[in-house]
Amino acid sequence: MNIAMIIAGGNGNRMHQDIPKQFLSVNEKPVIIYTLDAFQRHPLIDAIVVVCIEGWEQALWAYIRQFNLTKVTAVVRGGGCGQNSIYRGLTEIAGKHEQDDIVLVHDAIRPMVSQEIISDCINKTVMYGSAIACIPCAEVMLVSEDGEQSDRVFNREHLKRTQTPQGFRVGKLMEIHNRALAQGITNSVASCSLMIEMGETVHFSKGSEKNLKLTTVEDIDIFKAMLLAKRAEWLKE
Repeated sequence: MNIAMIIAGGNGNRMHQDIPKQFLSVNEKPVIIYTLDAFQRHPLIDAIVVVCIEGWEQALWAYIRQFNLTKVTAVVRGGGCGQNSIYRGLTEIAGKHEQDDIVLVHDAIRPMVSQEIISDCINKTVMYGSAIACIPCAEVMLVSEDGEQSDRVFNREHLKRTQTPQGFRVGKLMEIHNRALAQGITNSVASCSLMIEMGETVHFSKGSEKNLKLTTVEDIDIFKAMLLAKRAEWLKE
């Protein structure tokens, strides 16, 4: 089975809004519903588990019923950090699914994830045991020690910008989390970084510049524009 774990445990401080950014309404629909709908529509996704910020669980269930998101099987209360939130969701999944099943960890605030990105993440996880949605680094990367100035360029050919989904076997990801906790690692920034910190190699899958993470108010503006945009017919893929 393929299970999507949607991480919606953050409070979105950088957005400076009165409610968590995953629940902000865009065109009369909460951001998280766009995200959940992408996985609901994908034919290879069998179940969805949401890790939700504390206090918003009932509101989320109401939205799930309203938008007929029938693949959602559980809403789990989030933890104090991303690593703990993922661990809580993973514990829910591991208790109901097989060790060899695939879990796709995805940010609730990446609502433009495409069906192609989800498919490639699943396929690469089947092939390699892990799949991290990535895109090339197009910008010039400068190294700075003080955040104010630089005298050194980092070769961007050696860099990847990670996104979500990030796919793993359920049993392997649980093993890594348990090993990390035993070693006192409690606040790794992402599943891919936790894997690498624990000595594992990760593989890449397809990402996209359109797979935007909504972090600032400007990102909401871009998201609204993307919902309205239609690619010109003469543009090549």
